Amino acid sequence: MEDCLFCKIAKGEIPSKKVYEDDKVYAFYDINPEAPIHFLVIPKEHIQSANDFNDNNINVISHIFKVINKLVVELNMADKGYRIINNCGEDGGQTVNHIHFHVLGGRSLQWPPG
Repeated sequence: MEDCLFCKIAKGEIPSKKVYEDDKVYAFYDINPEAPIHFLVIPKEHIQSANDFNDNNINVISHIFKVINKLVVELNMADKGYRIINNCGEDGGQTVNHIHFHVLGGRSLQWPPG
């Protein structure tokens, strides 16, 4: 999608602090972190939200979680814990219409989040 912020970030058209990249996903640090470690993982393919998964694109979810697993180990978050967040739709707090997963760690995270 031409005007999608996250599509532009994944293509390198908008600068970001990259954590990881492969042919399917891009991970980068959040510009307004809510924890000492806060990054996002997005598919390079434009998928608006969790409501838009189908038989043709659902495999990207398992790949995203595989990448998250790799990154939390590399960033020393796995043993102490972390949180994975996906906001879906306006009432769910989704502000960018490109599915993305926030990964937060590096401190004790409270519940409920807000």
